[in-house]
Amino acid sequence: MKKIALLLAFLLIVTASFAQLTKRLNKELVDSTTTIVWLEANFSYQLPAGYLAETFKGNFNIGTGFTYKTSKNWTWNVNFNYMFGSKLSCDLRDVLGPMVNSNGDILDGYGMKATLGVEGRYWDLAAGFGKIFPVTKKMRNSGIWIQGNFGYLSHKIHFTDNDHLIDQLDGDYRKGYDRRSAGFYMSQFIGYIHLGKVRVASFYGGIEIYEMWTVPTRNWNFVTGATSSAKKFSALFGVKVGWIIPLYEKKRTEIYYYH
Repeated sequence: MKKIALLLAFLLIVTASFAQLTKRLNKELVDSTTTIVWLEANFSYQLPAGYLAETFKGNFNIGTGFTYKTSKNWTWNVNFNYMFGSKLSCDLRDVLGPMVNSNGDILDGYGMKATLGVEGRYWDLAAGFGKIFPVTKKMRNSGIWIQGNFGYLSHKIHFTDNDHLIDQLDGDYRKGYDRRSAGFYMSQFIGYIHLGKVRVASFYGGIEIYEMWTVPTRNWNFVTGATSSAKKFSALFGVKVGWIIPLYEKKRTEIYYYH
């Protein structure tokens, strides 16, 4: 009985000591900062300012790209974006001139009212870098993401004549009306990025600003005449969200830390 009592006392002491230790020691699976390569798909809505706003209203933007994140939470990326759905902010006569009659209509080759779709379309190709600032110790790969990009952007007016009955916009003739311009641009993004333990649960969202300096890439406009080589400043302000698909990731580790 004495031996049993001593054994029970020993077990109680060990159990009490272990309970105290588990209170002090918090074992959790915590993100250590790791190297990650991911593919992304993103979507945003943007509002123009400056020269671009003289012709276009807001536009949608879809894009994709590759990003490499270092173990120090620096990010390096290349991306491509396509922008569409921007309605004209100016009068259609300013774009097509005498093609538009006094009623605001365009006549096709048979003298009938034509159906013409007109919208702004842009694309850009860029590379950039950024930094992720974790907000909790348990999520060291997630946090506030600040990013900048530098690249090339082109924008123009896109005409959709599905019936191909508007002779003035047939083939290369539409190049005399599309106001295509291109040039250097840079952008800045700030938002929150979440790189989850489950691959499909990785995403980001925030605000983005574009600044661009473009010049006409057509020598002649059928409405205004010879184009100018002067650079025009424009900006885009948007809200952006993205879905992340990790392609490569170093194995995450278990970290023990004391309170």
